[in-house]
Amino acid sequence: MSPDSSQPTVTVPAELKDKYPELVELILGSESMNDEERQYWINILPVMTPEQIENLKQILGNEKNQLKAIDAKYSKEMEKLGKGKSVEEMAKMRREKRASRKSSEGVSEDEERQKEQEILKAIAEIEG
Repeated sequence: MSPDSSQPTVTVPAELKDKYPELVELILGSESMNDEERQYWINILPVMTPEQIENLKQILGNEKNQLKAIDAKYSKEMEKLGKGKSVEEMAKMRREKRASRKSSEGVSEDEERQKEQEILKAIAEIEG
């Protein structure tokens, strides 16, 4: 499958879908991850602590809510502006807002990397 394919290449075991349906959906739907990152989080779910799982769920839930807010604001702006601005201009504005949101997530990503290192250390200790 090519990297440009719109079909995800993430493999999710059935037991994880059953055990963490909401989290799996958030991981697969995250716009801030590529498929390799999504697969990584799916793969380490079984060894994550309940606290780590809750933190991941909160991070991805916040991302989803922020994107909904951006989309709602964008829709309102489109209604206000009507045909006053071209579709290209509106798309550019939306990209800028998403880029702004993504940069504000930089801090969260640093925290995620730290948590990721903790998880990898825990995995290494388990594998001993």
